[in-house]
Amino acid sequence: MKILRTITEVRDAVRAARRDNARIGLVPTMGAFHEGHLSLMRQARAASDLVIVSLFVNPTQFGANEDLSTYPRDEARDAALAEAEGVDILFAPDAVEIYPDGFATSIHISGLTYVLDGASRGAHHFDGVATVVTKLLNIVAPDVAYFGQKDGQQVLVVRDLNLDVRIEACPTVREADGLAMSSRNVYLDADARRRATAISRGLDAASALAAAGERDAATLTGAVRRTLAEADIDPEYVELRDLRDLSPVTRLDGEALLAVAARVGGARLIDNHILRGTEQKGDA
Repeated sequence: MKILRTITEVRDAVRAARRDNARIGLVPTMGAFHEGHLSLMRQARAASDLVIVSLFVNPTQFGANEDLSTYPRDEARDAALAEAEGVDILFAPDAVEIYPDGFATSIHISGLTYVLDGASRGAHHFDGVATVVTKLLNIVAPDVAYFGQKDGQQVLVVRDLNLDVRIEACPTVREADGLAMSSRNVYLDADARRRATAISRGLDAASALAAAGERDAATLTGAVRRTLAEADIDPEYVELRDLRDLSPVTRLDGEALLAVAARVGGARLIDNHILRGTEQKGDA
């Protein structure tokens, strides 16, 4: 596996691969790899001739009081894990490579970014996400880019950019007790780790109600809130949103995203299930 630091190096590698008609897969990450990241790499490896993983903690998607300075970083560990999964290139640029001196470009997407994490974290978050993802996809120009469905809103934002790349949303990977895997789980002490499982348990409870025929959004979100309250968790949001455009849903009809964000101990955690207005249970 090669570790590349510059845009020029990555583009040269991609051009060389394209001469052999290679299919390019990209997994954009901020590092601190866990099984969720590795599952994306495996998906890319199975479908691509050249697999590129970007490792870049993007400063523009963090707010002033968020965890940019403490976000977990261990490039040597991440590189070893990526190499073990058969990754061909780890693109690990410095911030100045992505945002040179005088950088002034920013991408703003309206509507989709005004709810859920956009409302909770502020407009800067998805401006930063949209900008860095556009840069990475333009640098690598992959055929397919792989994202985790745990970041369901992010997937919709990236798809709204209409870039010439297929966006593959892969299922959320969970711990044995249901907790969605996240780089921020390292912030949880033993008590917070135990309490955090209430997020997935609440989503499971709502999914079970939907599978049994419940269609009222207040009842479905209420099942999540009750489970969180039992674990002494006050969520930032628990909302049912249309899976296509994140418009509010009052009655489950078709597919909808049941999304949760909550601070538990030292971590801000997000999770979601996809609910369907049929007898079939679905989750993300």
